[in-house]
This record gives sequence, C-alpha cells and structure tokens, in this order.
Amino acid sequence: MQEYSAHADQVYASAQSAAASSSVVASWRRCMVMHRLAPEDKRLPLRLTGHEFETALGRSERLVAEAASELDRLFLAVGRAGCCLLLTDRDGIALERRGAAGDDKEFRDLGLWIGSVWTEASIGTNGIGTALADERAVAIFRDQHFFCSNINLSCTTAPIRDHRGQLAGALDISSCRDDVNDGTLAILSQTVRDAAIRIELNLFRSAFAGARFVMVPTETASTSALLAVDRNDLVLGATRAARLALKLDDQRIAAGIPASDILREQGAGNEDLLEAERAALLRALSRANGNVSQAAAALGMSRSTLHRKMNRLNLH
Repeated sequence: MQEYSAHADQVYASAQSAAASSSVVASWRRCMVMHRLAPEDKRLPLRLTGHEFETALGRSERLVAEAASELDRLFLAVGRAGCCLLLTDRDGIALERRGAAGDDKEFRDLGLWIGSVWTEASIGTNGIGTALADERAVAIFRDQHFFCSNINLSCTTAPIRDHRGQLAGALDISSCRDDVNDGTLAILSQTVRDAAIRIELNLFRSAFAGARFVMVPTETASTSALLAVDRNDLVLGATRAARLALKLDDQRIAAGIPASDILREQGAGNEDLLEAERAALLRALSRANGNVSQAAAALGMSRSTLHRKMNRLNLH
C-alpha cells in the first residue's frame, strides 16, 4: 500500500508541474486532465460485449489476417520468457492474443485479454494506449504506468499503419516478471518494432497484389519505404516511410505520377520513350532466350524491324 501511495504522489506531482519532462509525464497529464482519471484508483480496462467485439473484429479483418503469422513467430521467440502478445485495432481494442497457458490467469486478471480496451482513457498510461496517442513506438516500464494497480507490468508497443500510412492498430509485448530490466525491455522494443513493420509490409503487399514493388532509398536505409507501381510505371501506393521520404500524399498518388520521375531515375520526354522501348525489347529477348525471330513474333513485328530497333538502341 505504501508503494501505491508513493506512486500516486509521484504521478500527481509530475503531472501538475509547469512542463512535461517526458512523454510519460505528458501521458500522465492527459490521463488526469483529459480523461479525469486518478492514479490511486484500482480498475481494469473497459471490456466489450460479445457483439461489440465481433463488430470490431470485422472492421479489422485484414489486419488480423496479415498479422497472424507474425504473432505466431513472435510468440515463439518471447512466449517462454513469460510474455503476452496483444494485437489491437486503432481504438486500442485487443483483437488477438498469444500467451502461455501457465501465465493466462495473471494476464487475464490485468485485463490483457481479447475484447479489452487499452486506450489511455480506459486504463491510463500504458504501452498500447500511449503508442496510439503519440503514434510512435513506446516502452512503459512498471511505475511509468498511470494506475498503481499496473506498476508491476512492463510493456512495449509499436503502432501499425495500413497501406495508406494511416494508423491501423498496435502490437504489444507485456510481461509481469520481476527480472525484466531496461536492457531486456530495449531488446523486446526492437523486436516488436521489427514485427510491426513486417505486418505493415504484409498489409501493403496485400492491398496492391499484382503490383511491382520498388524500394525507396532513404537516409536510414529503411526497408519499409516501398512504392507499389503498375505496369505503366505509375505509382499506385506508398508506405508511410516512402511518403515521408518522397513527400507523397493521397492526392499526388491519385493524380498519377511515374515512379521514375519521383525517384529521379530518368530524364523526361523522348529519353523516357527510348528507355521504355529498350526495356520492352530486352524483356522480349529475355523471354525468347535471345532468339530474335521468336522475340519479333511476340512483339508483333518482323525480324528485320526488330534488328533495326536493336541497332538503333545498341542492343546487339
């Protein structure tokens, strides 16, 4: 009880200070000022009814499907260490869970279960709610939680974005083990961020099935910066990392922009046409294993015409 009282006093003192000294303190302040919560209260997160949960699950059907394999793989890596995994939608509703049977009671008692709502408004500062509020990956270590009843919990969460770069949900790893320290949490944080990125890429590829995917060079060499490009080299979509790197938005993408232009790979006008013709001829020759007659037939031209084009484009 004394520990709980000391934690509540710290939350009050920090949240009422003139300036937020960290993202955690900023979250504590939101919990008190916006959501009218008190740190000394003991409460569980809000829980949806069966019908409400099925409705939420239906809204995020694609997210759940594309995250399933990553959840399984991630649980194989961290499940034996006493960790629980939650996949939530953008409203903090837990849609999927992975956990060891021996740890189920402890996590259920905390509300780390499907159908629970892990927003800041529901349960104060926590990994999922704060990651969704700040739209960035966070780690909340024990007494950084808002409510006294959660100060034995450590969690790390990464937001998940859809094919348009919009917030779609969050992926969380939580643990109640006493031996979790800053180093352990840092490793789990990187693990959950990597898994969230893979889920984002699954969502992106699924949304643009059949497109060609082009990696965008970035300062951080991010593997998540991708463009989806159609057969005419027009950009169909871009991940959030690619949007930030290339200053793209939905309006520019909908207007139709060649990938080669935005990546500054080629010049404009006649040079583009020559390069496109060169590429078409090379593809035809490759498919025909270098047989000029077969390539010409596939392109609907005579063998002599193809030879003239090859000479003009220096393809011999």
